[in-house]
Amino acid sequence: MNDLETLQGLNRDYIASVQKGDAKRFGEILSEDFLNTNPDGSLVDKQGFLRQIAPPVKIRDLACHDVNVRLMGEFAIVHARTTYTLPDGRSGSGRYTDIYARRGGQWLCVAAQVARS
Repeated sequence: MNDLETLQGLNRDYIASVQKGDAKRFGEILSEDFLNTNPDGSLVDKQGFLRQIAPPVKIRDLACHDVNVRLMGEFAIVHARTTYTLPDGRSGSGRYTDIYARRGGQWLCVAAQVARS
């Protein structure tokens, strides 16, 4: 696989892990020094993020759209839009930006920012 295909696969795994609450897979994708900016503006490290996604997922039908992977040598930026269904049946949407770095020959997500609309 080339870098673009690898990053596209990691992005698919990232979204699937959110929908499934799969903290184990996230643990493999995220760097040890990972930081996430939540929609409320709070900043959490890897362990805090894993705790956030561990409880049962309340949304369903999570999908990503307009995925744009920008390769920049030893790092990459993924921009995308999401849609999902809230527990009460209403539609939800948002955007995210994930930043990956190649470390030891492996792509790891080092930072993310999530926005909801």
